[in-house]
Amino acid sequence: MRKVVFAINASADGFYGHTDMVADNDLHQYFTNILKGADQILYGRTTYQLMVPFWPEVAKNKSMSKISNEFAEIFTSLNKILFTKTLKQVEDPNTRIAKGPLVDEIIVLKEKPGKDICIGSLSLASQLSEAKLIDEYRFVIHPVIVGSGPRLFDTISLPKGIQLDFLGSQTFPSGATALHYQKRR
Repeated sequence: MRKVVFAINASADGFYGHTDMVADNDLHQYFTNILKGADQILYGRTTYQLMVPFWPEVAKNKSMSKISNEFAEIFTSLNKILFTKTLKQVEDPNTRIAKGPLVDEIIVLKEKPGKDICIGSLSLASQLSEAKLIDEYRFVIHPVIVGSGPRLFDTISLPKGIQLDFLGSQTFPSGATALHYQKRR
């Protein structure tokens, strides 16, 4: 069975926006390595529109560092599933708009052969956590206090906590620390 992996950046005070984070080569390499183990990534509309067309343009033009360009190429090659009620079509050839409910789609995807399924959206991660369908969590905690922004579980309230097992950590020269957990079985 395929794993569902949620990997995201967070500030030291627990906010999950992308502003004020350290987006250096070490961080891009870390996320590139995660994406190499995946063949699909799930998005809600807001995050999707931050990522596409930005990263496909970087992949096309090779306009960033070697490591960021590699991230862009891998990101662009992944199949993306977009969960949206407002967009009716997308231009990216590797993106399809989900037809069914999130939980139903993931249950089917997990049973199909393939690599990991990554989640690129807080709202989707919250819903899939509530349904206990995320297998691994990867939080990169940045050495910055931002004071406000989106949080995980802003849109839902977990009725019961999710127990995690620690798999490892990695500290980057920037001071950011990646924490890797799996859902306790």
